[in-house]
Amino acid sequence: MSHLVKQWIREDIRSLSAYHVPNPGKMIKLDAMENPYCWPQSMQQEWLEFLADAPVNRYPDPAAEKLVQQIETVMAVPKGMKSILGNGSDELIQIICMALSQPGSVVMAPEPTFVMYQMIARFTNMNYQGIPLDKEFQLDMPAMLQAMEIHQPAVIFLAYPNNPTGNLFSAQDVRQIIDKAPGLVVVDEAYHAFADSSFMSLLSEYNNLLVMRTVSKMGLAGLRLGLLSGSPEWIDEFDKIRLPYNINVLTQLSAVFALQRYDVLEQQTQQICRDREKVKEQLNQIHGLVQYPSAANFILFKIESPQPINSPAVVLQTSSSANKTAGEFMLDKSMSSDMIFAGLKNEGILIKRFADTSGSLANCLRVTIGTAEENQAFINALKKQII
Repeated sequence: MSHLVKQWIREDIRSLSAYHVPNPGKMIKLDAMENPYCWPQSMQQEWLEFLADAPVNRYPDPAAEKLVQQIETVMAVPKGMKSILGNGSDELIQIICMALSQPGSVVMAPEPTFVMYQMIARFTNMNYQGIPLDKEFQLDMPAMLQAMEIHQPAVIFLAYPNNPTGNLFSAQDVRQIIDKAPGLVVVDEAYHAFADSSFMSLLSEYNNLLVMRTVSKMGLAGLRLGLLSGSPEWIDEFDKIRLPYNINVLTQLSAVFALQRYDVLEQQTQQICRDREKVKEQLNQIHGLVQYPSAANFILFKIESPQPINSPAVVLQTSSSANKTAGEFMLDKSMSSDMIFAGLKNEGILIKRFADTSGSLANCLRVTIGTAEENQAFINALKKQII
């Protein structure tokens, strides 16, 4: 590393690793929580015609007014609240942290969770405090409340459902955190389309609550579009930091077009939810594998050594499987998540492997729900690793 780089690049930035996104090549891609479905052919053609006169020679509407109105309608943002848009939720997290960054200010989140909360906190010179979830990946409320009292966080991020665990936190616990928080609470509802619970309707009830969403998981990941909604007094301050023209012309037009046909996106979402339950049932048949409850479009599961059929480790932690026991498939005692991951890659299936080898995600893998054919290919490839 050159002397100039060491002199001028912050030491904490030099110590970081860039966010790595693997190249899937020709593999079946079940690692990034994407909607696997394209639009119907007729809708694609209509979209192309819609974009034909896009004024790409002009700057986009800086406030994206038509898109904001459309997305607020679809997302049921309460009247009296205000929204800003970001280049994905990542930009919105960055805007929040930039606005709140003061010497000694703290970002807090339960862990494991979305890694960008911690990364962006470091980018913006804020202190980060992660509070471990309990063994069931629920909020450890005594620890959270104590940490809030000690660290006085400027903002608490709560992913709801959580990524990478997939579960919904207790709504009562989330309410208690909002009540007790000294600063902002941002409920990140990136996976709201797959869950039956939301805090959007409560925005007018809590002045320190913001709700963040994205259209990525609804089949529009390529548009990179996020929404942050809440009290106008907060949103107006964040809007001062938002870079002008951050939502380009093609994204604005395409998102308006897609959201005007929200029924197509919703049908795909419902199909993914149905397929999620089918994948859960098939994973239930594998002895030595523990899956966790999911209200998202993915499933987190852990590779464990096989135990007696009636062992608590065999009974999977989902309400739909509470009375089920292992089926005919059994993992070899020597199997690890690394071995399963490598075996699936050899079969042309890419899922998510976690680097955490000692914490709560040790020996865990995460699979995104794909099409019925992709899901079956995953299950078949997984069973090939089993004796």
